[in-house]
Amino acid sequence: MNEGKHTEYEKLLYPFLHEDGAVNTEQVLAEIQKSTLNKCQEIITLRKKTLEQFGEKLIDTGIAMAETFSKGATLYAFGNGGSSTDAQNVVVDFIHPPYPQWIPLPAISLTSDIAVITAVGNDVGFENIFVRPLIALGRKGDIALGLSTSGNSPNMVAAMNQAKKQEMLTVAIAGYDGGELASSEAVDYCLISSSDYVPRIQEAQATLYHALLEIIQVVIRDG
Repeated sequence: MNEGKHTEYEKLLYPFLHEDGAVNTEQVLAEIQKSTLNKCQEIITLRKKTLEQFGEKLIDTGIAMAETFSKGATLYAFGNGGSSTDAQNVVVDFIHPPYPQWIPLPAISLTSDIAVITAVGNDVGFENIFVRPLIALGRKGDIALGLSTSGNSPNMVAAMNQAKKQEMLTVAIAGYDGGELASSEAVDYCLISSSDYVPRIQEAQATLYHALLEIIQVVIRDG
């Protein structure tokens, strides 16, 4: 990209940097502050909306997961893209809880082993990258936790169907309207952050799974 095009591109993205041919530092900081505050308000609003719509189901889900953990379950978490890192975050917090009084719980991220993912994706198909590990590792009474912004990813739907065949507890955390995961008979509990903006969805989903962890720990402690 030549310098002229680069300048036009910058003007399109950051018009406030190029007004009157000079950078106005105060205006730039004011725009950044406004943008940050708007984002904060968006996520606060979505979190409140999610709690209002799914607060009771969130508690029911946490209780069901706690009871399953108490019987010796292992949790398997999975997702695509940004949701794959959320799945890894979930597993870290279950295995290494943020508070010393909480007990570690067995959990495995199906998104962490790139050799397995690429082997299955290449040899069998990307829609099976979570199915195959569940077949090999999952047992009756374990927990399958899938995270998806759309709720429509074929590999997520396939994984939930497989987990249900193996008589696992199935939990989905989705965005938008929940997609296919919300209407699937293979999903025992589906928690939805109803938004069409992916960054806000994933932030609200992080709140959901951290709340789930806290509910699980309280139920196990008091059980």
